[in-house]
Amino acid sequence: MKEYLLAIDQGTTSTRSILFDIEGHEITRHQIELPQIFPYNGWVEHDPEIIWQHVIQVVTHCVEYAGSNKKNIKAIGISNQRETTVVWNKSTGKPIYNAIVWQDRRTVDLCEQLVAKGELEHIQHKTGLLVDPYFSATKLAWILNHVDGARDLAQQGQLAFGTIDSFLLWKLTGGKSHFTDATNAARTMLFNIHSQQWDNKLLKLFDIPSGLLPKVLDNSARFGVTDNTLFGIEIPITGMAGDQQAAAIGHACLEEGTVKSTYGTGCFMLANTGDKPLASKNRLITTIAYRLDGCISYALEGSIFVAGAAVHWLRDYLNLIGDVSETESIAQSIKNTNGVYLVPAFTGLGAPYWDPDARGALLGLTRDTGIAEIVRAALEASCYQSKDLLNAMIEDGLKLEAIQSLRVDGGMSRNNWFLQFLADILGVQIARPDCTETSALGAALLAGYGVGLYESPKDFAKVCQQSNYHQPKMQEKERERLYEGWQQAVARIRNDSTQ
Repeated sequence: MKEYLLAIDQGTTSTRSILFDIEGHEITRHQIELPQIFPYNGWVEHDPEIIWQHVIQVVTHCVEYAGSNKKNIKAIGISNQRETTVVWNKSTGKPIYNAIVWQDRRTVDLCEQLVAKGELEHIQHKTGLLVDPYFSATKLAWILNHVDGARDLAQQGQLAFGTIDSFLLWKLTGGKSHFTDATNAARTMLFNIHSQQWDNKLLKLFDIPSGLLPKVLDNSARFGVTDNTLFGIEIPITGMAGDQQAAAIGHACLEEGTVKSTYGTGCFMLANTGDKPLASKNRLITTIAYRLDGCISYALEGSIFVAGAAVHWLRDYLNLIGDVSETESIAQSIKNTNGVYLVPAFTGLGAPYWDPDARGALLGLTRDTGIAEIVRAALEASCYQSKDLLNAMIEDGLKLEAIQSLRVDGGMSRNNWFLQFLADILGVQIARPDCTETSALGAALLAGYGVGLYESPKDFAKVCQQSNYHQPKMQEKERERLYEGWQQAVARIRNDSTQ
């Protein structure tokens, strides 16, 4: 009888569940788009109850599809949007406020105060992170300080905090499990990535009661078992990772020097740096790539807030396209953008700039600028931002010649024109795997390892196969000219710009 692994991939814009066999072949999937909530400028929220309802629906689809074989679903792995912050009542399981999404910028002032007090170096040394609203700590502090009665309930031990993985785990297990994994904990700005513990001094700095926090486990661990009333069977939950780390697992980026980049709502480039954390001099993040069998592998990561979200903006707000799939043929229809650049800083700029006050701009417009130029500029923006990240990693010590290929995934990676332009701008080979849902696949692999279906993480490489490659073709001078134009465009929207 076939054995199956089920992945829950809770992203920023959708909830999906995918059923895999142990060779990594997709059996079935179900996906539901997630509504976005924008209460004020720069604020982004999700309704956690809607997320939970969607998870029930997508998992139920996969379990029912398995039919009489549903007992052969050996484990569940969870991949989740990181940093997004939820606080819920332990007695009722109900959130006390909407989930504050990783893109949210409401805590800019608090971050600036911390930097002004000289806390940047202290926080960065312990967590590997920069002081930015992106991470969970200031979001959690905001909820405790702004929701009526929240701080009193927290002090009384009646509330629980978690990123989306912890919230879903709590709900799936009927409130029996309050855990997270090392990769998600490392994104909270409360976790010491060296000691692998919640840091008491950081908790005091942010005024966070320790009783709110989940216990931190390895990425493959016994997180719990699904409540029998949910799907008619009990399924072990034995894999968990933040979406970008799960994607790295799905690419089998287990060796030092391997690099992957995910092009979903945002863009996240992650380079495995081995068993020692590498401190960045270029405002990248030092984080945990994975923790298995108690052994830690670290990573350098660059985060871009808007990638595929720019394409959704073209569709949903400008009505320039009817479907995201149209962008490939539109980009191919013209030779270039004729000097048009889109800087999609809708919620500020991420790495390596970390400018929360920057806002988006469309530059270089002329009378003959049309839809095609704007659409192509939106795609090109993710390539230029990727070059920003790769350049920063190289300056931090990553050897360009050692990168055999950049492994890519996410919705935008289905666009072959985009991948070719990415190869041209970066000057490296781009490799797309057979399964582009690498976050879900990575979560499934971790779950499979957790129940012994794989003898070693080295077995993941047998499952993760690449079959689509794009080689750089652009001349170096042209690459430099286009990138220089991008840098000038970014300079015009930066807070410290003198232009």
